[in-house]
This record gives sequence, C-alpha cells and structure tokens, in this order.
Amino acid sequence: MMRRAARLLGACAAAAMLALATPGTAQAAHGVLFIDQAPNEDPSGCYPLGDFAPSEVANFTNEVAWVWAGPNCDGWVEHPIVPGERAIARGRSLYIE
Repeated sequence: MMRRAARLLGACAAAAMLALATPGTAQAAHGVLFIDQAPNEDPSGCYPLGDFAPSEVANFTNEVAWVWAGPNCDGWVEHPIVPGERAIARGRSLYIE
C-alpha cells in the first residue's frame, strides 16, 4: 500500500514539474543546426543520427541539443551539445526545442 502511494505521489510530482517546465507554445530554436554537414534552419523536434557511425553535429542555435541513445529520441540522454559547440554525437537521435 505504501509503495503504491509513493509511486502515485512521484508520478503526480513529475507531471506537475513537466507542466511547469513546458511553455504554452512550442517554438523552434533560432539559428542553424548542422548534422553531418546538412543544415537545418530554426530546428525543432527529433532528428535521426547515423545508424552505423557517429554523426558530426554543429549547434549554431540558441538552444541545447540533446543526443539520445535510442532512435526517435527514446532511451536515455547520452550528452548535450550546447550552442556554439561542434561535437561527435554518439547516439541514435537528437532533440532540440
């Protein structure tokens, strides 16, 4: 009974934090995100990365790009790529808001 209550309370707390952290309207990052030298102007959402080799990413936007372990921005976050940074993305997908 205690475990069930704790899980319910944890789920409610997580939902409340997500609701507070999510802005009312979605906006794309401003700038250009290069994935394997292909430019993406004002990117937003999830982008696939190379299946067989790590992708080269250059983040010239005003937002952090998050590299995910799985395809479709699933799994866990491998590492961030901050604005102005060039990096080798060792994951299967990338999310930027």
